Amino acid sequence: MHFLDQAKIYLKSGAGGPGAVSFRREKYVEYGGPDGGNGGRGGDIVFEAVAGLNTLIDFRYTQHFKAARGGHGMGKDRTGASAKPLVIKVPVGTQILSDEKDEVLADFTEVGQRITFLEGGLGGRGNASYKTATNRAPRQHQPGLPGEEMWVWLRLKLLADVGLVGLPNAGKSTFINAVSNAQAKVGDYAFTTLIPKLGVVRHKGREFVLADIPGLIEGAADGAGIGDRFLGHIERCRVLIHLIDIAGEDPVEAMQIVQGELEAYGAGLEDKPQLVALNKLDLADSELGAAFADELIAAGAEQVFTVSGASGAGIEPLLDAVLSYLPDRTATETKAVEVEDESDDDGEWSPI
Repeated sequence: MHFLDQAKIYLKSGAGGPGAVSFRREKYVEYGGPDGGNGGRGGDIVFEAVAGLNTLIDFRYTQHFKAARGGHGMGKDRTGASAKPLVIKVPVGTQILSDEKDEVLADFTEVGQRITFLEGGLGGRGNASYKTATNRAPRQHQPGLPGEEMWVWLRLKLLADVGLVGLPNAGKSTFINAVSNAQAKVGDYAFTTLIPKLGVVRHKGREFVLADIPGLIEGAADGAGIGDRFLGHIERCRVLIHLIDIAGEDPVEAMQIVQGELEAYGAGLEDKPQLVALNKLDLADSELGAAFADELIAAGAEQVFTVSGASGAGIEPLLDAVLSYLPDRTATETKAVEVEDESDDDGEWSPI
């Protein structure tokens, strides 16, 4: 499945149906009279966050969404049918932005969240509603109010508890494969990760979602490399794991480069708790790891872990530290409990 985290779409709610002009012509009904019904209401544009989606790729091929108009009124005081709402399903974590991208109009953070974004137009009045004591045979009616329309941007920010950052080839893909169920591509070259990856980590009876984003290089905020666009996917994370290649030229410089790009991006990423981890311990001895750890602490890191995504060494203490930053129950664990509660007492699954 292709990954797409931004899309521009056109929305238009349905117009109201026109009112009817009609007169009664029934046998034995003296004088008759107006009986034109009102028009129906136009369809609303509704957004709904659903589970199982993690990309906006569908909106690349379908960009125009128009709700149906309301039914027209009819004789015998019959009101036109109201149009059904047009429900647009989006992944959890989707934001709706204005056409200029300067305002967040809606933010979907929970499964099942539903927002009526554009309301359909009201139906027009039929001629029966214009009847008065002095106007016994009105012929006027309303055509129905038009619907609302606008262009918006959809921006997806994946929901994860923990974010994984670092320079290209720092071993992030190997690390997320080692601790989660992700199957990220691994290679001995830079930028093996081109799109964000999510993995569910299970550690000591707890679960949390870990997000791996493409590596950052100096100048990413100005568009160097893949740029800093994918940093938006870790804005909602509670803690960041900063992986540094222990076999790199200068681990301190590597930490400062990534920290500088986080500060340049903003959105509070520079203030999030960071767990600095010297990765690829299997390529160096423990003395070198301890020396580099001291240098990183002197450069501003609060605590440094030495780990190896390839061998698994040192990963458990790092995951223990991650759990200390998470709430008693993460969104992943809450969802798992809800699924269990949906089963019957006899163990059989019952549909919602």
